[in-house]
Amino acid sequence: MINKQLLQPESIAIIGASNNISKPGGKIIKNLIDFGFKGEIYAVNPKETQVQGIPSFSSVEELPSVDLAVLAIPAKFCLHAVATLAEQNDTKAFIIISAGFGETDEQGRKLENEIAELVTKNEGCLIGPNCIGVMTPTHASVFTTPVPKLTTDGCDFISGSGATAVFIIESGIPKGLRFANVFSVGNSAQTGVEDVLQYLDENYVEGESSKVKLLYIENIDNPDKLLFHASSLMKKGCRIAAIKAGSSSAGSRAASSHTGALTSSDAAVEALFRKAGIVRCYGREELTTVASVFMCKELKGKKLAIVTHAGGPGVMLTDALENGGLKIPHIEDSPVKTRLKEKLFPGSSVENPIDFLATGTAEQLGEIIDACENDFDVDGMAVIFGSPGLFPITDVYDVLDAKMRTCKKPIYPILPSIINVKEDVARFISHGNVNFPDEVLLGRALTKVINTPEPAPNTTPPDYLDVEKIRKIIEQTSEGYQLPGVVHQLFDLAGIPRVKEVVAKSETEAVLAALNIGFPLVMKVVGPVHKTDVGGVILNVRNTSEVRKEFHHLNEIEGAESVLLAQMASGTELFLGAKYEADFGHVILCGMGGIFVEVLRDVSSGLAPLSTNEALSMIKSLKSYKILKGYRKQPGVNIGRFADIIVRLSWLLRFATEIKELDINPLLGNENEILAVDARVRIEK
Repeated sequence: MINKQLLQPESIAIIGASNNISKPGGKIIKNLIDFGFKGEIYAVNPKETQVQGIPSFSSVEELPSVDLAVLAIPAKFCLHAVATLAEQNDTKAFIIISAGFGETDEQGRKLENEIAELVTKNEGCLIGPNCIGVMTPTHASVFTTPVPKLTTDGCDFISGSGATAVFIIESGIPKGLRFANVFSVGNSAQTGVEDVLQYLDENYVEGESSKVKLLYIENIDNPDKLLFHASSLMKKGCRIAAIKAGSSSAGSRAASSHTGALTSSDAAVEALFRKAGIVRCYGREELTTVASVFMCKELKGKKLAIVTHAGGPGVMLTDALENGGLKIPHIEDSPVKTRLKEKLFPGSSVENPIDFLATGTAEQLGEIIDACENDFDVDGMAVIFGSPGLFPITDVYDVLDAKMRTCKKPIYPILPSIINVKEDVARFISHGNVNFPDEVLLGRALTKVINTPEPAPNTTPPDYLDVEKIRKIIEQTSEGYQLPGVVHQLFDLAGIPRVKEVVAKSETEAVLAALNIGFPLVMKVVGPVHKTDVGGVILNVRNTSEVRKEFHHLNEIEGAESVLLAQMASGTELFLGAKYEADFGHVILCGMGGIFVEVLRDVSSGLAPLSTNEALSMIKSLKSYKILKGYRKQPGVNIGRFADIIVRLSWLLRFATEIKELDINPLLGNENEILAVDARVRIEK
């Protein structure tokens, strides 16, 4: 319940204020004073009459009415202080710095909940407990440093961890990353990451609100809220990057299907972020580098020019960009190219990377940037310019600064000499620019941004889906892995193509089924979950004699219930699966089958229900995508049909949440058709 009293308070009371700035209650006051908070600051400390020049009250009962209270006192005293302030002083915003709550034990959690309920009852906002505080352009109510300059053209940053928030800020400031608001939500007793994001979405003002949002998340308590408001902000022109820490695969260890073993809470997070259009990061440097990319003009295509006066960094950046799918196109011969080369020193290259040597000048850099902006077929530029410390380069950075403001194409400055010319770099950053000291980090961040899909559109159930019939089948089935007949019915209702299959309980039924399907065919045992492990799959059965023989062989396997006879399909092995994750819904996985899923784990995830564009994005993100398209004269598969099957499965699961695990492995596909060959479906009601 973010409110104006938290963001723009006219008065702040520090409960537990101190003259000792090495204590949280002392450092908060110092930060407020140093930041230049223009409202009233009140201190509460029963042992002091003044705290850092501010009159001190002996108790909260003596305080006048205040907008925001920051508590830095032992946990056991917080409830009384909050009750007094909320009920007697009409305080509407609280930041509890103190630890010793839910992160400690159940008693602490109970106390935390009581405080949250009290604040909510009085229509207030609570941040924390167990956090570093909040920073806005109005105030810096934190006990940590650094306190960055807070400006509306910076990024909004929400963190579930106070210490991590500090480290991320420290990572961003040297790059020139600017901040607008910083929220450390701690235990999130009342207000979590999703709640702050909701406020930023619902109160977004075009031209005033920050366009960049950064998240550090340890727990996603409300995936639907996060998805809705992240997508909404993205559609308003914002860009979001996030770290989700604390993922674990422990829950998948005992899973009985490929999908169960591959899917973890982390796969659900990956799917959620893809659906929302959030750029997922895995570390502080990556997050702040992606954020710095966001601060530059948007790259509209995938073709970049690399402008450098040092060969090695240019080569490393080229590798990082092309490995991520971006292009460093050759500069075609033209009069412009010829004239540009004549303006550079002998030995310079205008091929891309454009290398104008260590002796390159500011004037030459300006000529190169103008050619890239106006004449060369590129969508943006990365400019690498450091210094060996031999001569001043202020004029070079001034030209770069000016071009970044006037060029329509984005320019990514890579200024690696953060020691030799640190004053020049600092001056360049002070003009509102960002710097990418490491070209490979920039390359990886840029490819991450480019390859993150747009937020998925809202979709409606397709007309072909008969929800009533699907529900009737689900309600009539028992729990556990389903017999082939049930799977066939569900697939047929969803329009998922499959091979001809018949279940036989006797030798005669098996022979008749074989004659109906046609030879060659496959015979599989029905009953054991892992058929291959028990020798329960027989391929290339070519006549009725083999049918009789293999029927008896399969029936003798322990746990056998019947025998399934199926059409022999051919083509590339594909994999499609799904697992229900609590709170998130069904996570859909796709990839190539066989060794690619079992050993290489080359899979992509999405969150049901999926649109066609989402499904195509999943397929294209696979490492094996080139094989699926067709590679070195080898036929590929029908990508559009594969995407359609993924979408159909996602909508089936949308109305059959009782399906907790599903494997289709393999689907066999070629350029014309894709057929489900083997499937397992587990229902839990």
